[in-house]
Amino acid sequence: MTSQSHAASASAAPGAGAVDLRGRTALVTGGGSGIGRAVAQALAGAGALVHVVDREAGTAESVAAGIGGVAHVVDLADAEAIRSLPTGVDVLVNNAGLQHVAAIEEFPPARFELIQKVMVTAPFLLMRQCLPHMYAAGWGRIVNVSSIHGLRASAFKSAYVTAKHGLEGLSKVAALEGAPHGVTSNCVNPGYVRTPLVEGQIADQAAAHGVPPEEVVTDILLDRSAIKRLIEPAEVAAVCLWLCGPHTGYITGASVPVDGGWGAR
Repeated sequence: MTSQSHAASASAAPGAGAVDLRGRTALVTGGGSGIGRAVAQALAGAGALVHVVDREAGTAESVAAGIGGVAHVVDLADAEAIRSLPTGVDVLVNNAGLQHVAAIEEFPPARFELIQKVMVTAPFLLMRQCLPHMYAAGWGRIVNVSSIHGLRASAFKSAYVTAKHGLEGLSKVAALEGAPHGVTSNCVNPGYVRTPLVEGQIADQAAAHGVPPEEVVTDILLDRSAIKRLIEPAEVAAVCLWLCGPHTGYITGASVPVDGGWGAR
């Protein structure tokens, strides 16, 4: 299917914001929970066959079963394991991530290195594997779930902020190289999303400061956000899906804030 014919069929497709991914194959990392699960569900709802990649077997298999997808249990810190993942991918969503909060002088070097492997090296290796297929087809979408921390810094998150800034740069290079081949590459930049990772941070902060969890959300996490609520995973997934649609083919190398106005301050 050419880019032109795909756009024509997508314009006529019902639902999913006119995004038609029937006949397309997608791969979503960290797809077993949170944003990744919501993205996998959104892509499947638009007709794509979705490969759900997660290090947790139970969650990957559960999500895949629910959307008619395929589960892959892979540790993205293992470069050899990444080579076992499918390469015939039309939509690549790099979402997997992890967090560690500590001052630079106290930050464990091994943890810093692990975060870079999962959040920068793994996306690079997946792009390297999947781009030849996209180039041959003349169409492809790379969506990198970055963060407002890919554009702004916060104290005590040196590894996470470094990784997200690295992912932003990688995405821009992929955009420049992919443009002649009909492939776009963009980042989606959410603030604090209601995910297990953030829920864990809320509990830890509440215990450390001796305050109720709701005060952690309003007074700490959302201090810089104009909209005083956590973002829902489905809201981020909707932006990821939109970037795969027929009206966003000219958007590439961009960073799309979904941050409740955090970056406006």
